[in-house]
Amino acid sequence: MNRHDTSTNAPSLLRNRFLQTILLSSVLLQIGIWVRNFAILLYVADRTNNDPYAISLISVAEFAPIFVFSFIGGTFADRWKPKRTMIWCDLLSAVSVFVVLLTIHYGSWQSVYLVAFISAILSQFSQPSSMRLFKYHVSEEQLQQGMALFQSLMAIFMVLGPMLGTFVYSTFGLETSIAVMGVVFLLSALVLIRLPEDDMKSQTAAVKGQFRKDFVEGFRYVWQSQVLRMLGLAFILAGLAVGVAQALNLFIVTERLGRSEEFLQYLLMVNGAAMLIGGGIVAVFAKRVPPQVLLAIGMLAGAVCTTIVGYSTSVPVTLTVQFLNGLVFPCIHIGISTMILKWSHASIVGRVNGVLNPMFVGMMVISMSFAGALKDAFSLSTIYSGAGLLFLLGSLVMVPIMNQKAPEHVLTAQET
Repeated sequence: MNRHDTSTNAPSLLRNRFLQTILLSSVLLQIGIWVRNFAILLYVADRTNNDPYAISLISVAEFAPIFVFSFIGGTFADRWKPKRTMIWCDLLSAVSVFVVLLTIHYGSWQSVYLVAFISAILSQFSQPSSMRLFKYHVSEEQLQQGMALFQSLMAIFMVLGPMLGTFVYSTFGLETSIAVMGVVFLLSALVLIRLPEDDMKSQTAAVKGQFRKDFVEGFRYVWQSQVLRMLGLAFILAGLAVGVAQALNLFIVTERLGRSEEFLQYLLMVNGAAMLIGGGIVAVFAKRVPPQVLLAIGMLAGAVCTTIVGYSTSVPVTLTVQFLNGLVFPCIHIGISTMILKWSHASIVGRVNGVLNPMFVGMMVISMSFAGALKDAFSLSTIYSGAGLLFLLGSLVMVPIMNQKAPEHVLTAQET
């Protein structure tokens, strides 16, 4: 089946059955994830009297699986049938949630960490499968528009998610919040049944050494592509910058702006609202702008805005800059996702994603862990200027590949 048969002739991207289904599934999953995140955060904070170690373990539970399972999940995603993989991941997530809910009910409150941990593991198999299907069912000229729709969806939940999660937890408590997550994962699995049938052959036959061969092939594929190598370097630089900036956001509010901790939510809401608008704007002109140019624009804007935030002591200035940064941020997400899809063959896109994604997350976690030490040694202005410099270097990395076109064998590839 030629992937262009399912999408290129469609008069509208939103009439694409695959995209309709994935977007609805994503809405359900985002509801569950945000309710889960805030339920766990607020519950652990209440239970431990704001113990920083206990709260930091939440991030460990969410991000640690990415290091270990992103490579593995990407490799298996390229071998298994993607529709079946995604449905099973959502079903297993739902089952694990209800099992953990029972242990919480009978007194083991520490089990809340397992909710995030298991869900994060399974997402490392589901997410690359989704990317693989995206490449198969969405035409090449519509890829960036499709990614812009996903970016807009993420932005909506960045605005509404914290309010939704806080409301559900404060009104109904931990157990109901966790149950909500289980129910929406079940609903997502049911929605995914509507996906077009898998026409891609699975490669589940047990061959000695095959997994290791596939695993290594993912790294080799990235290394042999100049575009993907440069994208990996941009991932590393962006991860370092984002990690330290996110970790110290609270101090921007309290020290630079002289406001209480609660004011942080307004910075996040302004940023999220701008991302929603920015995603819509990018969707309009995405066809006409190469993804590497989008990524460079996003990182250059990130460099300027991050530096200004570090120096600003004015609330209006900081809010304005946060808005502008959010407006341009979709360029980064859409540029990265489109580059991975355009420069990766359909048979290996899961492994490429599995190689590149941990570079960003790994550097982000590393810089987060050093943020406290940096705060003791340097001023916020200096630290945020350093983060801005990292963003600038990331945008410059795109210069050598700015005019490169995606290889023809990737654009016309079809599964058989």
